[in-house]
Amino acid sequence: MRVRVIESRTVYRGRTINLRVERVEVNGREVIREVVEHRGASVIVPVREDGKLVLVRQYRRAVDEVLLEFPAGTLEPGEDPESCAKRELLEETGHEVLNIERLASIYPAPGYTSEVMHIFLAKARPAGKNSPEVDEEIEVVLVDIDELLERIRAGEVRDAKTVVGALLAAERLLGHGRA
Repeated sequence: MRVRVIESRTVYRGRTINLRVERVEVNGREVIREVVEHRGASVIVPVREDGKLVLVRQYRRAVDEVLLEFPAGTLEPGEDPESCAKRELLEETGHEVLNIERLASIYPAPGYTSEVMHIFLAKARPAGKNSPEVDEEIEVVLVDIDELLERIRAGEVRDAKTVVGALLAAERLLGHGRA
């Protein structure tokens, strides 16, 4: 596939995203592409000693729904993904990481955004009260991996990072993956 960028211009700069519009030649044909630039995010799949997964329930304006998700957040400038995952877990749930393992890095929507999500599995324990951002209202929810997988199959959990995180974690937690 031959791709050539003819023109690229940023039409919006925001706090967490920028929007770039490009004229691109793909195999001799000119097309317009809109690209949401995002500095990346980390997702953490926290497992407590009792085997419960720690999730958060929060309202997401873009889809106008309250979703059940794994804790996650945008990388701060210069922040490494593992530090971001630990920070978000503590802020959103009041849990701290005992140990952490990278599961994967994924493109959640490569058709329009440059965002990379780094997914981690962690053993975690309660460490105090959560302290979400001012614009977040978060409820901490504890579930077993089997219950979460059933909620995914039933269509109750549709957040992509949570679905991918649950499937990757299930390999480890249920003994179907490498140790």
